[in-house]
Amino acid sequence: MPSEFDLIKNYFTRPARRTVLGVGDDAALVRVATDHELAVSTDMLLVERHFFADDDPEALGHKALAVNLSDLAAMGVTPRWALLSIALPEVNERWLTRFAAGWFALAESHRVALIGGDTTKGPLTFSVTIMGEVPKGQALRRTGAKVGDEIWVSGTLGDAALALAYLQRRIQLPPHDAAAVLPRLHRPTPRVKLGQKLLGLANSAIDISDGLLADLGHILQASNVGAEIQFDALPVSQTVRAYLTHDAARKAVLAGGDDYELCFTAKAARHDDIVRLGRRLKLPLSCIGVITRKRGLIVRDAKQQALTVEETGFDHFA
Repeated sequence: MPSEFDLIKNYFTRPARRTVLGVGDDAALVRVATDHELAVSTDMLLVERHFFADDDPEALGHKALAVNLSDLAAMGVTPRWALLSIALPEVNERWLTRFAAGWFALAESHRVALIGGDTTKGPLTFSVTIMGEVPKGQALRRTGAKVGDEIWVSGTLGDAALALAYLQRRIQLPPHDAAAVLPRLHRPTPRVKLGQKLLGLANSAIDISDGLLADLGHILQASNVGAEIQFDALPVSQTVRAYLTHDAARKAVLAGGDDYELCFTAKAARHDDIVRLGRRLKLPLSCIGVITRKRGLIVRDAKQQALTVEETGFDHFA
């Protein structure tokens, strides 16, 4: 049976870029670039709460890092280093090999160094702390939304939540539709490059992890403003659009979570700049509403009637 130190050495020790001292000591040492600030975020994924026990381990490795990269993306941060702690019910070397493959494939694509962490026995759990650099005073925050700002989202909404509804048998999907949305749940794409390009362009931003309404609501609360959004302006994939008459699909779009797209606000005068940015990145960017002076969040239908929305997003303690 491999020891804790064998697991770390065999599966999670790699050369670390931009690191004074990486895995193998009591602490890692990093050096932040001059005129930059260190951004730090942490997230935890717990079996049967955030993922299923029989999920593909390679996809889990990808997602464990991706959801943390998304947090840095929302602030325009360039990711640099990560710490990974894992609780395992047992040592399964094949499982660990595949998990590490998923993690390091994404880490390499974003040049993120794994510089430490911990392992122990227990219910399958991943805890990741991620760090990155951002020019001093330029990080995007939730507090920056201004009255009159346009509200934008990247990519499409609802695919991941529709996939989860399918897995939980709350909606039936034929195989080709399930195959279209399941990758969005298991292998989300963190919008790191978009976040970096929004520095100096957007006034505020957040990543959509718990649901559009819940996460946009955090911006509104932090910025002391309100918003109106148009349901018909929300970007959805062809697969999700085909099910919008189903309550589960509408909830997926508005409140489903797990999209890991960015929601951001910017001056209306920057509209064309944002459109051009989306074209350069080959990433759809959709204007879905406007920031208002009156507090509250209103969702309007095609007839400009306010929709009644009972659920706004995922509650981690529900």
